[in-house]
Formats: sequence, C-alpha cells, structure tokens
Amino acid sequence: MRLALVRTLAVFASLLVFSLVAPVANAAPGPDCACPAPSIDGLQQWLASGEGTTVPATGNLLVREGHRYAAKVTFLNAEWHVAVVWLGNRFEAQADLSRSAGFRLTYRATDDLYVQLRPASHWSGGDKWLTRVPSTGGKVVTRFFGFSPRNWTSLPELGTPPYSFASALSEARGLVFVGKTPNRLEFRGLRIDGYRPPCA
Repeated sequence: MRLALVRTLAVFASLLVFSLVAPVANAAPGPDCACPAPSIDGLQQWLASGEGTTVPATGNLLVREGHRYAAKVTFLNAEWHVAVVWLGNRFEAQADLSRSAGFRLTYRATDDLYVQLRPASHWSGGDKWLTRVPSTGGKVVTRFFGFSPRNWTSLPELGTPPYSFASALSEARGLVFVGKTPNRLEFRGLRIDGYRPPCA
C-alpha cells in the first residue's frame, strides 16, 4: 500500500512539472512578440502609391535606422500625393477601431498634410474623412490624434464621404497620408489605442 502511494505521488509530480514547462500549442504570442519582417510598431506596409510625384515613386517606404525602422517619403511639386499604411499588414484586412481613442504618431514634416481614415468598403477615391497633420518644422515630434468625430472633416476639393465616420472606424483598412505641397516626411512611430496589428 505504501509503495503504491509513493508511485502515485511520483506520477502526479511528474505530470505537474510537465504541465508547467511544456508549451501550449495554441497559446497567443506575448505582448513583446515582434513581427519578423521590418515594421514600425508592428505595421509592416508603408507604401508609396504612385499617386503624385514622390521619392520613392512606389514601393515600401521602410528604411533601417540602427535597431529600428522609419518610413521616409518626399512629396514633390504642387499636386496631391499619397502614402499608405495598411492597418492589417495586407490589403484585404480591416480593423474595428470603433472602441479606440485614437493613435499616437511620431513623425517629422516640413509642411502640413492630412491623414485619411479609409474603410474597406470605400477604399478608392479622395472623398474620405480626414484630419490635419501639422508641420513639425522638420523636427521629430509625437502627437495624439483622437477618433472623436469632431476632429475629422472632409475637403471640398476631394469630395464629401458618402458614409459616416463611425462606419469608417468599424471597417478601417488603412491610414492614408495625403498632401498637395512639397513635403519631406519621416514616420517613426504609429500606435493605435486598443489595436495590435497582426503579423503578415
């Protein structure tokens, strides 16, 4: 009896130790998990769309700076330019930001520009909800942009959005930076309250 009890306790102890050290197959990655591809705060797709004269003209804007990455683009000429960030790291993805307070942007800009919130159902065209991104005079600054509807508007030149700002938040596909003046831009951080981009 005593020997059987000792064996039972030994088996129980070994199972307990295994459960503590064995990996869980479906465990979600921890908060410090980083995407293997280059990114800024987990956002991997920073793209020059080919709209307007920009340097680079197309392709990913990410460049390595030490142990981090920055997205750099230059707008040339007095015409509309477009630089895109896919929130889900692929075009088909979308994010529900309806409960998000907004996003914190670390950037440098030599002139004012705008950022549009583009939903999946109305991706194309200029008639989008947008907010002004002020010039930093070429210095790197961090600013918070809230998702309160009173902070977002549209431009007559680009058209009035045929959908509500609330619907854009619920199916956000990307943040699109647009400007009509020459501008040297660098983005170093973009953190969205309550949202973590999935790795592509």
